[in-house]
Amino acid sequence: MEYPITLARDTNGTVLVSFVDFPEAHTFGDDTLDALRRAPEALATAIDAYIKDRRDLPLPSAVVTKYRVTVPALIEAKMRLYETMRTSKVGKSELAKRLKWHLPQVDRLLAMHHGSKLEQLESAFQVMGKRLVFGIEDVRQASESSRDAGRRRPKHRARRLLADRKTVVR
Repeated sequence: MEYPITLARDTNGTVLVSFVDFPEAHTFGDDTLDALRRAPEALATAIDAYIKDRRDLPLPSAVVTKYRVTVPALIEAKMRLYETMRTSKVGKSELAKRLKWHLPQVDRLLAMHHGSKLEQLESAFQVMGKRLVFGIEDVRQASESSRDAGRRRPKHRARRLLADRKTVVR
């Protein structure tokens, strides 16, 4: 999953990064390369804030920009867990109860900056009747297919597109 970003020269000479789908998220860098290096961390922070505020997470928009930020696999899995919880109307307390975990463990599982284990995420999905799946793509094809998919498919079909490209874990 890749989110479009825009880069602009700021008044102080730095490069400002803005996220099309997260209008309140911004970061900067001394130059373009530095700005692009900082963008994934800013995106993770924005996603974390949306989850803490119990807001819907936006899908990457179809806006064509020169640069896109790829969501790391662990963060995407956490995003999917959050969306599954919302869809299933399962709160953190209920998930903790089903997993026989303490609430802070579930909080960490949903924290974008916490290095959760894949097994923990699999367990969380399993107690909600789901299973975690993932896929492997060539880097160049991933960004090209993401841009092409954004141009050809409306937003509401993006989740189905992602599901079609996944493979089963285990």
